[in-house]
Amino acid sequence: MTGGASGVPSPVTRPRRLRTTQALRSLVAETRVVPEHLVLPMFVREGASSPIPIAAMPGVVQHTRDSLRKAAQEAAEVGLGGVMLFGIPEHKDDVGSGAIDPAGILNVAIADVVAEVGDALTVMSDLCLDEFTDHGHCGVLTPDGRVDNDRTLAAYAEMALAQADAGIDMVGPSGMMDGQVAAIRGALDGGGHTDVAILAYSAKYASAFFGPFREAVDSSLEGDRRTYQQDPGNAREGVREALLDVAEGADIVMVKPALGYLDVVRRVREAVDVPVAAYNVSGEYSMLEAAAAHGWIERERAVLEVLTSIRRAGADVILTYWAAEAAGLLAR
Repeated sequence: MTGGASGVPSPVTRPRRLRTTQALRSLVAETRVVPEHLVLPMFVREGASSPIPIAAMPGVVQHTRDSLRKAAQEAAEVGLGGVMLFGIPEHKDDVGSGAIDPAGILNVAIADVVAEVGDALTVMSDLCLDEFTDHGHCGVLTPDGRVDNDRTLAAYAEMALAQADAGIDMVGPSGMMDGQVAAIRGALDGGGHTDVAILAYSAKYASAFFGPFREAVDSSLEGDRRTYQQDPGNAREGVREALLDVAEGADIVMVKPALGYLDVVRRVREAVDVPVAAYNVSGEYSMLEAAAAHGWIERERAVLEVLTSIRRAGADVILTYWAAEAAGLLAR
């Protein structure tokens, strides 16, 4: 402190100097979000004649094939890093055969989007059976109703090949089966698809924040997924899963959800030498939208603050339903 004109000691160090103008604040910003960091998840519904709003996720729809292509082109135009595709079939069965069928909705949607945007976007696809099974689980079931890990790996391998044949750039195994990355990497390499990358859902928690997503994909889930998704109290386990996936050949590892698990994002970022993604999930999206709809929160500022917090925690890539809108906000 030094003496001021009023006799009140003046601080020598004044951090506020670097907050005086927007130009100064931008100059010294420690964390930035740019459109290239963002991936837009999108849903496509087999047989839909027009986009179908998802009530629990205001502003998000189940696309038709045509509207999906248009949305993908718009995502490319605003400079997003990628899109993540989820398919909603008209018919489901106990083994999720629609996920492997070349004419299945997800595989034809992959081909549609790749043809529409080419190399302008990284086209990613969910690699899991849950949208395609009549029981809603992420794998094939045993006679007593448990998910059979190793039979599921064989299905994932076939699904990976189907998506690769459709032209996918990056597959996103999200089922949390032990050994899934190794099985998928082996299948892709053995099938001549060595350039197809893997975004591994490595630390995926059994979270209440997935609720609105169940509506988005018309989930048929019976029971819960606690025998394969992680316990929300376990952070070290998330790091262990990420390290296992890197060892098995993952190109990017992901933490899901994001906001409730920012500490896990940081731990994973410090533990691995590959890019880290985080999924800003449906429940996180919906609760902010609900608060904003009631006038309880300043929506646009809150959206950017959420994304900045995920980046600040260490995520290189963010999957978020706000991706396209955020690109516009960032351009202002």
